[in-house]
Order: sequence, then C-alpha cells, then structure tokens
Amino acid sequence: MSPGDSSPLLYLRTPRDLKRGELRKFADLLRREVAQGKPFFCLLTDDRELRRLNRDFLGKDYPTDVLSFPALDGEALGEMAISVQRAAEQAREFGHDRETEIRILMLHGLLHLLGMDHETDRGQMARAEARWRKKFDLPDGLIERGRR
Repeated sequence: MSPGDSSPLLYLRTPRDLKRGELRKFADLLRREVAQGKPFFCLLTDDRELRRLNRDFLGKDYPTDVLSFPALDGEALGEMAISVQRAAEQAREFGHDRETEIRILMLHGLLHLLGMDHETDRGQMARAEARWRKKFDLPDGLIERGRR
C-alpha cells in the first residue's frame, strides 16, 4: 500500500446497515490530516472479536470499544479494532448515531497509533483529541467522558 492509498477498513460480523462509505471517507480524512498520509488499518467488528483480541493481546477477558496496535516497523502506523456493537450502545447512551461513535473511536485509536497515551502523557492526547474533534465536528470523546 502506498501513502496515497485509502486506509482500508475491514469488516467482520458487522450489521448490513452500517454506513461503510461514510466511514471510509472519514478514515481517508484521518489518514490525510491526522496521520499526515501514513496508512493505518481498521477492523470494524463485534464484541466477541474485541473480547478475543483484548484477551489474547492484553490479558483482559472482556470486550472493549477500541484497541490499537502500533506497528513495530513498516509503512503503516498500525492497526486498530472497533466494536460496532459497543459503538452502538455508547451512541445511544451519549445521544448520537452509531457512525458518529465509530468516528470518535477511530480518532481515539489513531492517536494511540501515533504514539499518544492519555494515561501517561499529561494531557497531550486529550488536547490533540479535543482539537481534532472540534475540527471534525465530533461530540465529546472517550477522554472527556472518562473525566466525568
């Protein structure tokens, strides 16, 4: 994959009504603007797969909304996985649609792929996420929700 290619979104056990075109455009926007052209990969799947990944790679036996796996080398930044099921539940809880929640999770995951860590970076990731959310007209993200 060359830097000019679209960031691929991969789908595993996702609902038929998922707005794939809109999400692909957002992934492309993230690649161009946030990742400065570097590609990344994003798996959109279900809670079962996120639970498996969380257990196998992090030793945590429960599903989560987004996981990021930075690349050790190579052209791509790395990979992330997002639970569409969890995104739908969180979207209902926070009063927006599922695709908006997936966009929030994609941005959050990408910032992790870029090396940011909101648990250790003294607010750097929170500030970056807030700037990008404002630019992309997204509601509060995971970091802001965690502070409440």
